[in-house]
Amino acid sequence: MKLKKVTVFGGGTGSFITLSGLKSYSIDLASIVNMMDSGGSTGRLRDQLEVLPPGDFRQCLVALSEAPVLWRKLFLYRFNKGDLNGHNFGNILLSALEKVTSNYQDVVKAANYILKIKGHVIPVTFDNVNLTAQYQSGKFITSESKIEKYLTTTDRINRVYLQPEAMANPLAIKRVKQSDYLIFGPGDLFTSIIPTLLVKGIKESVTHSKAKLIYIMNLMTKLGQTTSYTAMDHIFMLEKYLFRKIDIVVMNNGKISKDIIKWYLANKETLVANDILISTVRKLIFADLIDRKIYTKEASDKLSRSLVRHDQKKLGELLSKIIIC
Repeated sequence: MKLKKVTVFGGGTGSFITLSGLKSYSIDLASIVNMMDSGGSTGRLRDQLEVLPPGDFRQCLVALSEAPVLWRKLFLYRFNKGDLNGHNFGNILLSALEKVTSNYQDVVKAANYILKIKGHVIPVTFDNVNLTAQYQSGKFITSESKIEKYLTTTDRINRVYLQPEAMANPLAIKRVKQSDYLIFGPGDLFTSIIPTLLVKGIKESVTHSKAKLIYIMNLMTKLGQTTSYTAMDHIFMLEKYLFRKIDIVVMNNGKISKDIIKWYLANKETLVANDILISTVRKLIFADLIDRKIYTKEASDKLSRSLVRHDQKKLGELLSKIIIC
């Protein structure tokens, strides 16, 4: 039987969870990775070494890795003191590979070999570009990390775009055209998911693709990006960049503890409210997708991390039923 081709868009923790959840199933799995990250260890390496941002690429590689546990641990290891404080080993290795190879496709091949990837990890572009957000107030902010730090409850993002324009990795376009399912999320809407659609050639490929589109709704709003967004706000904004309707929306209905909700409220973030109307256009699937483990970040990690996340096993099981059945 021919394996279904499934492609996950985005990067970071959200894509890591989705890819990890799907890796064990009999599907042809790929990730099209956001290459606009500019924060943390990634941003420092990008600025100081003039390399492409390795962070999201690294996370997707590890998610699909079948290498021994030691290699996966190394690619996730973060230094906590000295000159390398805050840096991630995997980011440093990928940056070094870029310096000693003739093009980034060679970096991809080398990383695939080291980590024994099951599937495909495809950078959406090889161009060095930055994300810019235009807000309702008229303010413009350039750089993904600066957008992440612009924490406001009133100034909404009107649109995001790339500076300069980026050309798509031809392998990314080819993969979209071949895919049976395209998955978006979970992940930050404006700084993780939508940026992949801003690369020239990608949106057009997705718009005209025959693949079914699946959107995994975020659990919580994101201060400064999706403040007060409901589920439909997320959907309408993503569809604005997709130029087509989403076919299937997956949304959590599991309970999140009051203590965690209280922590988010104190940080001006809330549960994403379900206001999705029953429709013939979109199929809505509810399930308890909460990971009950409590996540904290390492002291050396300078970026904020989510306290509550989707459970990769639950999410993978649910998605596999949609895809394989």
